[in-house]
Amino acid sequence: MEIKAIRMFDGGFMNQQFAFGGESKEGADEQIIYRSSLQNFLIDMGNEVILVDTGFKNGFPAPAKKLGAPLYMGEKLKDYMEAFTALGYTPEQVTKILITHKHPDHTGALEYFPNAKVYISPEDADAMKLEGDNIIRAEYGKPFKNFPNAQQVADGVWFIEAKGHTKGNSIIIAEMDNIYYMFHGDVTYCDAALKANKLSIVFEDIDAARQTLDRVREFIKSNSTVYLSTHCPEGYENLEMKRVMKL
Repeated sequence: MEIKAIRMFDGGFMNQQFAFGGESKEGADEQIIYRSSLQNFLIDMGNEVILVDTGFKNGFPAPAKKLGAPLYMGEKLKDYMEAFTALGYTPEQVTKILITHKHPDHTGALEYFPNAKVYISPEDADAMKLEGDNIIRAEYGKPFKNFPNAQQVADGVWFIEAKGHTKGNSIIIAEMDNIYYMFHGDVTYCDAALKANKLSIVFEDIDAARQTLDRVREFIKSNSTVYLSTHCPEGYENLEMKRVMKL
C-alpha cells in the first residue's frame, strides 16, 4: 500500500472563528489565522488504485483572495485531473472512489473515472441524486475500533459512518505497517481545531458532528494515527513525514 496526496491549492488561510466556532464563537479570534490548502488522496494497493474524494471539475476557477475572509483556499496549483495524472496514473486504473461527503471539492471530478465504483453514504448519494451500477451505497455492517458502523472496502481499508459535517458524512481509515491513516474529509478544517477539540462552523447536524469528533479524538488517543486533512497543509505534510498525531 502506498498513499499519495493529490494537491490542488496551497498558500491559503482560514481564521479561528471559521475553524473553531461551530459550537460557540466565544473566545475564537478572527485575527488568529491558520494555513489553508486543498488536497485529496490516492491509495495505491498494488493490485488496484483507490481515490479518497475527488476535487473540483476541470477548469474550476480559483476563488479570489480577500483579506479578512473566513477561508481562502490559496493559489491554484493544478486542476484535480492534472494533479492526479502528474502522479503517473490514468483514470482507467481507478477501481474505487471513496467519498467522505457530497460537497463539490470532494466529488466534482467523479465523472472522469469510467471504471470506478463510487462508495458513498446513502444520505449523500440521495442528496446528490447519484444513480447507476457504479454507485455503491455504504452498508455499515460492522464496528471498527470505537466506531460502531463501518464497512471494509479493501484489505486494510475501512469506510466508516461519521455523520455531522453532512447528514451522511463518512471517514476512511487505512492501516499500513501498524499505523492508521485517517482520511477525515472535513471533520475539522485544520489540525489545530482537532487538538483544541473544536468544530468548524460548517455542519448539517451539530450533535452528530460533536459525537464524530469525540470518536475521532478517542481513536487517535488509542491508536497511532496519521491525520490526513483536506483543507490544511498538515494533510500532505503529515503524510510525507508519517507524523503521528498527538493529543
